[in-house]
Order: sequence, then structure tokens, then C-alpha cells
Amino acid sequence: MNALTVNFEPIITNVPKVTSSIRLFEMSISVWTGRKQDKAASASAALAHGADKRLLNTSKSLLGDCAELDAVRKFASNARNFVYNSTTAWGDLGQRFLPMAVFPKFHNEVTGLQVEFERLVGEFLSVYEYSRAQAQAKLGALFNADEYPSVEVLRSKFKFVIAYPPVPEANIFDQINDEAERYLASEYAKHYTERINDTLKEVWDRVYDALKHMSERLDYQGGGAKDKKIFRDSLLENIRELAAMLPSFNVTGDPRLSRLHMELDQVLLGVTPDALREDDGFRKDTKSKVDGILKSMSW
Repeated sequence: MNALTVNFEPIITNVPKVTSSIRLFEMSISVWTGRKQDKAASASAALAHGADKRLLNTSKSLLGDCAELDAVRKFASNARNFVYNSTTAWGDLGQRFLPMAVFPKFHNEVTGLQVEFERLVGEFLSVYEYSRAQAQAKLGALFNADEYPSVEVLRSKFKFVIAYPPVPEANIFDQINDEAERYLASEYAKHYTERINDTLKEVWDRVYDALKHMSERLDYQGGGAKDKKIFRDSLLENIRELAAMLPSFNVTGDPRLSRLHMELDQVLLGVTPDALREDDGFRKDTKSKVDGILKSMSW
């Protein structure tokens, strides 16, 4: 049995109490793509090469290499990664699970991302007209002024919206007749138990995958000290971040997650990237301890 089969369900006994210690999180980020399909160019290319135009799809970069637009795109991607790494999935509709214990820090960071996003969008909009003129010269006959929105319209295509919807309490069914209420309350408990179990499993699996990767990178390719595999400092940073998440995300007080947090703290104590690179004995000892945790996680 591997880590993916761990079942946390027996731990959850009081759904309302658990749900009062968490918040859901929603985020929507939209960025203007700056790309446009050109059917006329596709038809011309198909005709020139004797191809079926239905099989061609010519796409234009409306602004070419616009550093300011690229910066917005990259930042949006990094913001999504931050949220993914700081939260866990809640169902299949895009909502994220956020323990109230980490809410202040998380909210401060995510609103900071909003501010930076708006700043980068402002920088892009300030060079938009110039970039459009530059694109006209580069695109030649493929340039079509109608494909470029005004600055005002373009501004509306950039959004960074967040929300913290609460987890519904069981008493939302109090105004329904007894039989329906019992059924819905039962389904509610089942639904949210599954959701909380899923988020505990996700944290567990993230730690498992990170430790498995660490064990693999601390190994020796040919078995000798000269065959050490290369790893980045982020190898340790990622595991420390996951270890720090465990107490907050363990909203049910699951003893397995508590024990895992304690074991990680013990294994990571005094471990540095340089020590792992320079001291072969320390490296082997650390790998052995990591492997021990992995074995205990797989039952």
C-alpha cells in the first residue's frame, strides 16, 4: 500500500466544529492574451502550399515581444502557484481550503499580490500604444487595427479577484421538514467529511512526494561518493514549507499528521544544503532518516 491510499475518515466526528476553523478561498485571475487567430492568413498559407485550410491555424502575437505584457503573464502564473502551494483543493469547482490559523498571513500575502498585479498592468497599459505602433511595423500586411482594443476596454480584460466564502454550517437545513432535514444533514456531513479527508490526503501526498524526491536526489548514481546527484537548495526549502503547513492544515487533530510533523522537524534539524553536499556520512544518514519516514507513510 502506498501513501495515496491513506484514509483519514475515522478521525472526523464533528463537522460543524471543524468547518468553523476553516475558510474557503476563491481566486480569479484574467490576463489579455495578446494573440489572435488570422483566418485570412491561414487561407493564404493553405493555398500557397496546396493544403486544406481547415487543417491550418495561424495565430498572431498582436504585440510581439512586449516585455511589460510578458511580466503580467508570468506574475499571474506565479500568483496561481502561490495559492496552489499555500492551500489545498476543496471539491472540483476551483475552491481552495484555507485553515483560519494561517488566514492573516495568507491574506496579507495574497492582497500584496493583487497590488503588484495592478502595478504591472498599469505599466503595460502605459506602453500599450507604443507597442501597438511597433507591432504594426513588424506585422506588415497582417496588421489589423480592428483587432486592438482601446486602452479602456483593454483595462477590463485584466482582473485579480479574491473571495473567502464560509463553509456552510449544518443548521442551514433547520427550515426544512424533519425527514428532508435529516437527509440533507446526513448528506452535508458526508460531503464535508469527504472534502476534509481529501484535503488532509493532499497535504499528506505533497509531503510524501517531496520526501521521495529528496531521497532520490540524496542517493548516489553509481553508489560511490564521487557519484553524488546534484540538487538545488529548494529541495530542503520545499520540505520545510510543507512541514510548516502541517499543524495549521491538521484541522481534525489527526495523530498521523501530528506525528509526521514531529518527525520532519527532527529530521530537518540542523540540515543544510551545503552540509548534505560536503559531508557524505551526514548525507547518507539524512537519506536513511528520510527513507524511514517514507516507509512509515506507506501502509
